[in-house]
Amino acid sequence: MGLFRRAASEVTPLTGRDVLLADLDGVVYAGPGALPYAIDSLNQAAENVRLGYITNNASRTDASVAEHLTELGLTVKPDEVVTSPQAAMRLLAGIVPAPATILIVGGEGLVVEAEKAGYTVTRSAEDAPAAVVQGFAPHVAWTDLAEAAFALQLPEEEGGIPWISTNTDWTIPRERGVAPGNGTLVSAVHTAIGRLSTVAGKPETPIFEEALARFGAQNALFLGDRLDTDIMGADRAGIDSALVLTGIDRPKHVLAAPQGSRPTYILSDLRELHEPYPQTREKDGVFTVGGASVRVVNADVQILAAGDSQINLLRAGAAAIWATGLAIYAFRVPEALYADPFHKP
Repeated sequence: MGLFRRAASEVTPLTGRDVLLADLDGVVYAGPGALPYAIDSLNQAAENVRLGYITNNASRTDASVAEHLTELGLTVKPDEVVTSPQAAMRLLAGIVPAPATILIVGGEGLVVEAEKAGYTVTRSAEDAPAAVVQGFAPHVAWTDLAEAAFALQLPEEEGGIPWISTNTDWTIPRERGVAPGNGTLVSAVHTAIGRLSTVAGKPETPIFEEALARFGAQNALFLGDRLDTDIMGADRAGIDSALVLTGIDRPKHVLAAPQGSRPTYILSDLRELHEPYPQTREKDGVFTVGGASVRVVNADVQILAAGDSQINLLRAGAAAIWATGLAIYAFRVPEALYADPFHKP
């Protein structure tokens, strides 16, 4: 039985969708444990729409991710998980065909996908690799980063080899808090060699293109917790998006979101996938969502009515600020607008 009943006329974020694509870290789980309401809400969604999972985390295989999600209470097959290593191999195939030798910085998830694609894997620059592919794993050490730097010392325009990173997320949510992500490790190599990697994962489009093709999606919705990777990537791929406030980005980040990183929906948690999503109404510069109303006058963001829902106040405030076309730093914003009672990892 579903968590909510709704009339056919009530429009939710899932209305009319054929595929729901969800990020994992900060959306479904933080570390090994599920986030509140995520499993029940996704299982309810699966009654009416196909589910797929997209992750920038390159440390695990699609099979291990599917097993983990199934242990948490979902029903997931490996081919319903799209990983950044898969996107990296798709990208690499057009640059360096298999069975070339490639230097891997990362974990099992990246090694397995490289071998499935027909590549020979090495961990040493002394094996004259034809490319370097770098992804996150908790055990990546200085020695791994050094091997990548040795292999990439010659700039690509001078005959150096390609460098692909699975993703450049600066942080990753864990059960104990926020930890450094793959972007931090990629940046260390970049600092050493002065080169930039080509990115396969979010916010770049290869990982979304892989997902859309695999699921045959015509009207997908993507769930994420980060504006700079999830929401920006979905926007670039032409996919509607929902930002859920259970992971990295907080209300203050939503208010400051630049064009191209603004979600279609803003959700407290995944239960709101199944609730009617309130329309944003504008009249004479006043933006109203539910009982909350906000306007911008000169440099002041003004709350005219707080309503009885912090999420609707945030939605109204974001709409008012975004409509100005100006960065949030130009305004005085009342603290009540970016209050953060929402679940954080």
